[in-house]
Amino acid sequence: MPQIAPHALTIPASPIRRIFDLAQGLDDVVFLNVGEPDLPVAPHVLAAGAQAWRDDVTDYTPNGGIPALRRAIAGKLARDNGLDVDPEQVWVTAGGMQALHQVLSLTLDAGQEVLVPDPGYVNFSMTARHVGAVPVPYPLDAANGFRPDLPALEAAVTGRTRVLLVNSPSNPLGTVYPADVLAGLLEFARRHDLWVVSDEVYERFTYGVAHVSPAGLDPDGRVLSVFSFSKTYALTGARVGWFVAPPAWAPLLRTAQESVISCVNAPAQHAALAALEGDQQVVADAREHYRANIDAACEVLDGKGVRYQRPAGAFYLWVDVSHVSGGDVSAWCERFLVEQRVAVAPGSGFGASGEGCIRLSLAGTRADVVTGVSRIPAVG
Repeated sequence: MPQIAPHALTIPASPIRRIFDLAQGLDDVVFLNVGEPDLPVAPHVLAAGAQAWRDDVTDYTPNGGIPALRRAIAGKLARDNGLDVDPEQVWVTAGGMQALHQVLSLTLDAGQEVLVPDPGYVNFSMTARHVGAVPVPYPLDAANGFRPDLPALEAAVTGRTRVLLVNSPSNPLGTVYPADVLAGLLEFARRHDLWVVSDEVYERFTYGVAHVSPAGLDPDGRVLSVFSFSKTYALTGARVGWFVAPPAWAPLLRTAQESVISCVNAPAQHAALAALEGDQQVVADAREHYRANIDAACEVLDGKGVRYQRPAGAFYLWVDVSHVSGGDVSAWCERFLVEQRVAVAPGSGFGASGEGCIRLSLAGTRADVVTGVSRIPAVG
């Protein structure tokens, strides 16, 4: 029999999904493992998508997305991110994950390397492997505020490195990089002639600090920015995201997009347009809901003497459970699920440096957050 492509066998499994799958056969599970907003989609967004279906708006759209949505995204980028882009630079994708896949597939050839954060979202390494490239981790240490360390990045670069992947606000850490840190990363990328892929999916959820888009600090046009409607508007299942590409990429991207998805489904694009152009109070309300959940979770952990990284962005909490995990946090998470009926994501799945830690998603109800966190064993 023919064999599957060898690079496909190197794609790491998602530890988040493993816990999710294990939980399906159990009753009364509190889910704190998946980044799924437990908030309703705004009625005007649902209405726009439903109306598109009723009106039979089901034909192909342009490869890059419906023009109105691309224009609205360009306007949003100018207003919120300080980015002056032509709508032709905006490419609407099937969620942020397809945007990431498209960008990495166009910047990496087989065997070339991409620098990925450790701890970092497991899908970064999964996507790199999927396109035949090699993810090379760079450490984010607590001693450095979980920010990239330039000497460590210099040590990780080789002649095969082509991309630096940056994620702010961070999944799983919740760190938000200030402008000076991003400027240092861009200077590093210039020295080594690297593309910079910037995952900004959680841009709208920061607490007391400003989100800074690296592309706004980049005069060279080397930053490829990835965004999504999924978390901002609780549209995870609608699968609409986008990325911003250099102007010269437009002819290439028409071919690349056609070969992968042709286009994103039309009704979802109309729902996304309504989300972007409608009342943004729903986003502000979601941010305050997540902030309050973070406060509640931290209060419980403080009472238990458990250490954690308080997030400045996103809606995750990075928690140190090394006092009970026994050097194998993945196995501990499975036991915790079975015995305490709480699903959490093992930190080791986000990189080797995540051993002994877990990631909690605090996007659910206050009751679930407090219940789940209360079952984490106290120190001592």
